[in-house]
Amino acid sequence: MCPATPNECDLYPDVHDALPALRRAGFRLVVVTNQPEVARGIQTRAGVEAIHAWLRGQVPLDEIRVCYHDDGECGCRKPQPGMLLADAAIDLARSFMIGDRWRDIEAGRRAGCTTVLVDRGYLDAPPCDPDVTVSSLGEAAAWILARAGATREHAP
Repeated sequence: MCPATPNECDLYPDVHDALPALRRAGFRLVVVTNQPEVARGIQTRAGVEAIHAWLRGQVPLDEIRVCYHDDGECGCRKPQPGMLLADAAIDLARSFMIGDRWRDIEAGRRAGCTTVLVDRGYLDAPPCDPDVTVSSLGEAAAWILARAGATREHAP
């Protein structure tokens, strides 16, 4: 169940090290999130935005992109790649999509990103294989940094 307020939010401990390490390596940190609970009347936009404000206060994010639709035909709702394709300045072929659900992995694959699945033990297995499966965001960051090497150190 998704949190309804910032008071219900908690971050995995390795997030505070993993995201700054990626930022120092030159990566833009963009969150893409489906929030169909708004369309379903379970959550409000203000509630989602309050959670995102809290999140921005916790970790160094460049942007949060949200799909509020509950429509399978929507081009921005993951697994569709619309939120990833929204910024022409991002080189998706050199980007990594980290996610813990199959929709994240499929959106990244459709956008041309390298995909990293953080396996949280969810039962909804991806219909396609990620490029790598890890057990934590810290492990994902370490894999990305090792794979990206010096090629990303001076990237915008």
